[in-house]
Amino acid sequence: MPTISADDGCPLHVVVEGREGLPVLMLSNSLGTNLHMWDDQAPEFAKHFRLVRYDRRGHGKSGVPQGPYSMERFGRDVLSIIDALKIKTINWCGLSMGGMVGQWLGANAPNRIDKLVLSNTNFNYADKTPWSDRIKFVREKGLGELVGPNMERWFTKDFRGRAPHAITRMTEMFVATNPAGYIASCEAIRDMDFTASNPRVTAPTLVIVGKQDPATPPSAGEAIQKQIKGAKLASLDAAHIANVELPKQYTETVLNFLRA
Repeated sequence: MPTISADDGCPLHVVVEGREGLPVLMLSNSLGTNLHMWDDQAPEFAKHFRLVRYDRRGHGKSGVPQGPYSMERFGRDVLSIIDALKIKTINWCGLSMGGMVGQWLGANAPNRIDKLVLSNTNFNYADKTPWSDRIKFVREKGLGELVGPNMERWFTKDFRGRAPHAITRMTEMFVATNPAGYIASCEAIRDMDFTASNPRVTAPTLVIVGKQDPATPPSAGEAIQKQIKGAKLASLDAAHIANVELPKQYTETVLNFLRA
């Protein structure tokens, strides 16, 4: 479980699993979570890939430099990690914010990406107000006051009722996030716009949408699919954190695409 320094010195917490020599799959989690968001997928993914998970700056065990952050900054962190691990190319699976970083990588580091999975994500927010409002809320009240509404966005009512242990795990992960890192990351999401750059993405791409996702609705993923030539679309009957709500189906969807 190494700590790798980004090009600006920020320490990044990285976990590498799976056999050396296998193709590499790198996972990137959502805002307000850490690399353990992928615990349901990691054992199966590690059978087929050299698996790299990491805590994005501002999250988990990684550093929390002063913000605001940007998608370019997050993308360059990824390049620092794979350079340090002497990895030439990766497959990428990113959910929500991880999918945003994946879009930056696909357009700006195409020679490092084999295949892209962009899950439950968006490419631009024309209306910046909700993000500015969320930043103000967290500055004034902290993440604890946000966690209830956040779980309602992340998971369907049915799942919240039948999987209390999963909700507890994700709640604890969310409230453990450093508020300064969360705010700086919100600023990056608010200000991103991949409208012009997504058509430059050439890697084979799968876009995953959640049919019941209120945070990044299916229309956002469908727009990304249209922007990236040849991209495929998969729709899962879940809300925002689809890999936790439908772990087996999510794992199979990703593996079927990556191993095709």
